[in-house]
Amino acid sequence: MPLIIEMFSFSFLVRAIVVGLLVSLCAALLGVNLVLKRYAMIGTGLSHVGFAAMVIAGVIDFAPVPFSLPVVVAAAFLLLRMNESSKIKGDSAVALVSTSSMAIGVIVMGMTTGITLHICNVMFGSIFAMTQSDMYISVALSVVVICLFVLFYKQLFAVTYDESFAKATGTKVEIYKSLLAILTAVTVVLGMRMMGALLIASLTIFPALSAMRLCKRFLSVVITSAVISVVCFFVGMVLSFGLDLPPGACIVGVNLIVFTVFSGIAFVRKKGIA
Repeated sequence: MPLIIEMFSFSFLVRAIVVGLLVSLCAALLGVNLVLKRYAMIGTGLSHVGFAAMVIAGVIDFAPVPFSLPVVVAAAFLLLRMNESSKIKGDSAVALVSTSSMAIGVIVMGMTTGITLHICNVMFGSIFAMTQSDMYISVALSVVVICLFVLFYKQLFAVTYDESFAKATGTKVEIYKSLLAILTAVTVVLGMRMMGALLIASLTIFPALSAMRLCKRFLSVVITSAVISVVCFFVGMVLSFGLDLPPGACIVGVNLIVFTVFSGIAFVRKKGIA
């Protein structure tokens, strides 16, 4: 408890925790849909696009979030269209976009000097990178993502569970798939400031997979995933502060432990029933 009280005495940590909790919640809610739709790796692809965008933003001295957001949203639409109409689909499409984006970012970085620290922040995240204006933008966009998810929960569930049936019942599948892509892109950009391009995808994957170990109904998986994500984020931040370790890695480490424990419980339960 004294450690937690000490954490909240630092304004930059308060900003990081507020934004991180909201982004973790967004990532967990969307992560269930992405994992069930087998779009889990799209978070990695979009984070690499975000890496290139933020590098360019740093070079031209432009605010990273406003610059990266439309770029990553456009990349999300590109991946969606490639999966639907192109001969390059699935993991191949994600790999093509992500590696190309990473290469562009590295080339721009190689042609520019004096932004080493900025690149390190983009790759691995930094709680010090969260400014007051970043916090306001991130909180506002996170609230929008959560509200849209709740508002269109039934439609997103229908598209995720059975796309063909949803289309047959009159649901505008393309619109809600596009909505899912946009919300994912926004969440990835917001989370990159703290988790970095290499770790942000873990926020969408781990909580959903952990929840699926024990829960079977879609709603229970969504709720459990959200709780796991928020708790793991906070515990990871406390460990990061107490042990002086990178926050992104600590958060992923806590998620890995929770996934391992939940998998063990699921295994024991299955054996017990058998």
